[in-house]
Amino acid sequence: MFGLGGQELILILLIVLLLFGAQKLPELAKGLGKGIKEFKKAQNEIEEEFNKTVDDSPKKEKKA
Repeated sequence: MFGLGGQELILILLIVLLLFGAQKLPELAKGLGKGIKEFKKAQNEIEEEFNKTVDDSPKKEKKA
């Protein structure tokens, strides 16, 4: 993952733990999860709209 090894990830997690404390970590993880979920939802909506537009374009051209 991003060229990081196990030791680097553990060090990053320890630093995050020290900065935010053990009580804030579940809240941060929950917020991060919601953000990722919303991002994926928006991405899927954009892809569906794009595919719908692309699929409709040949039909409109045939009618004209």
